[in-house]
Amino acid sequence: MRETYKDFDATELFCSRCKRAVPVKKRLILILPEGEKYNYKCVYCGASIGDKMVTQQRNIKVTLR
Repeated sequence: MRETYKDFDATELFCSRCKRAVPVKKRLILILPEGEKYNYKCVYCGASIGDKMVTQQRNIKVTLR
């Protein structure tokens, strides 16, 4: 069996302010029990133009003292 892609990252998205496809910066904004939430921002005007939730199964143990 061929291995399939599990995760993609955007390199360009359409920015409604710039009115064209632009390069984006990916920034981690939240770490949740369900996964990590990322935000994509336009490199020219800084507008938020997308987001992404990456879910992974992890065995996380939290110890409170």
